Amino acid sequence: MEGVHPDYDAKLDRIEHVLDRFPDRTFAFDEFGPLGIRPNAGNCWAERAQPDRLPAIYKRTHGVTYFHGCYSIGDDTLWGVNRRRKGTANTLAALRSIRAARPDGAPIYVILDNLSAHKGKKILRWATNNNVHLCFTPTNTSWANPIEAHFGPLRQFTLANSNHPNHAVQTRALHAYLRWRNANARHPEVLAAQRKERARIRSEKGLRWGGRPAPVA
Repeated sequence: MEGVHPDYDAKLDRIEHVLDRFPDRTFAFDEFGPLGIRPNAGNCWAERAQPDRLPAIYKRTHGVTYFHGCYSIGDDTLWGVNRRRKGTANTLAALRSIRAARPDGAPIYVILDNLSAHKGKKILRWATNNNVHLCFTPTNTSWANPIEAHFGPLRQFTLANSNHPNHAVQTRALHAYLRWRNANARHPEVLAAQRKERARIRSEKGLRWGGRPAPVA
């Protein structure tokens, strides 16, 4: 297909292979953000006739953070930490937490995008030494990373209609959601938010979820 990188299909095939053959040993990683301190519009639960109202004027004075998220395919669990920036050190810390989830030393597979901070020499050397196989998504195919669908509920339940005063409060809200979500992974509202996020990704990319673009005639 014209304009597609030559290893496009090979990368997608590898991701599909590990998801199909080794779901209990496959994980996904990505950053979610930037997360700023500002009012966020959206729907939320509120007492009848007592809607939460957000200020219309605000200043951004707190900088941003990025949620470094890790997702276990087999366990259907999501975890991670907020960092001030992306980078090799923070990516490596996330990968180490994934390796710790399967401490037996047997192979594990991590799906992630090809951001430069994800594939430096230090990370590749560590992955080789620790039996961690990195499965990079092709460029502009975030839809192929399973963690993406779980960022939709994360956004809905922690940011929608929020006005956190600082990053500490925002982070506490995020981790409170993660604890609840991992105890209620099949909750109807979590599943509905995941479906909504998958539909959004399909719409943006013009692709069937998990599929490939149609060849250009």
